[in-house]
Amino acid sequence: MMKQYRVLPGSEVNLQTCETSYGGELSKTDGKARLEKLTKSLRDLQELMYAEHQHKVLVVLQGIDTSGKDGTIRSVFGKVNPQGTRVVNFKVPTTRELDHDYLWRVHAHTPGKGGIVIFNRSHYEDVLVVRVHDLVSKSVWEKRYAHINAFEKLLADEGTIILKFYLHISKREQAARFLARLDRPHKRWKFSPGDLEERQYWDAYQQAFEDMLSLTSTDLAPWYVVPSDRKWYRNLVVASVITERLKSLGMQFPEEVPEIDSYRAQLSEMLKEGFE
Repeated sequence: MMKQYRVLPGSEVNLQTCETSYGGELSKTDGKARLEKLTKSLRDLQELMYAEHQHKVLVVLQGIDTSGKDGTIRSVFGKVNPQGTRVVNFKVPTTRELDHDYLWRVHAHTPGKGGIVIFNRSHYEDVLVVRVHDLVSKSVWEKRYAHINAFEKLLADEGTIILKFYLHISKREQAARFLARLDRPHKRWKFSPGDLEERQYWDAYQQAFEDMLSLTSTDLAPWYVVPSDRKWYRNLVVASVITERLKSLGMQFPEEVPEIDSYRAQLSEMLKEGFE
């Protein structure tokens, strides 16, 4: 079902034709029930992947402000063992990071075997915000699509599974979410006047997102355009894609410890000693 949201390599994305809200027959109640099952399955698959220690997964979340990156992480990954899962949030580069190429700070945070890493924003900021705000010239940022494709191919060739999600919301929904933050005392800290200033660049961001999706969705690192006006459906799509991909790996727990019966006998004797 979720394949409909995958951006096929070489296709040209027009976000105006991509739905932001789910209008199908699945109810919110049924959708949440399905999500509950998926998150439990994801918990078990993550434990299996951690034990097998063969695969590694990179999840990339991108979207305009209020699109729900934090909420997606909480809802989809809330049950997984944090020992094998990390969330990385890329903020404004530090002076030291700016002394290197723009991918330098990213590579250090990619997952190792057995691990899942979620990028809350990512290396794609270097073809989004830097483009929209003219932080670098077009001659610089337009080369970065090829850089990023090569970077992700390197990761994939070395065994990293890459799944990228663009959380697609409407301009109206963004305004509603900003207002909801102001109406809730415990959410007001998330609002900044700069959020409204950034909203003035809506059209420029949409164009930047379209180019990002069109130029960097590959077989090895696909993008999914996720309808995100309805939070429950957004979470369901992301959880479904990740769970389905992990199931396809055919993972197995490691072989039993050699001479396991001998160790079992030793431990049984130790337990008996405690009662003598």
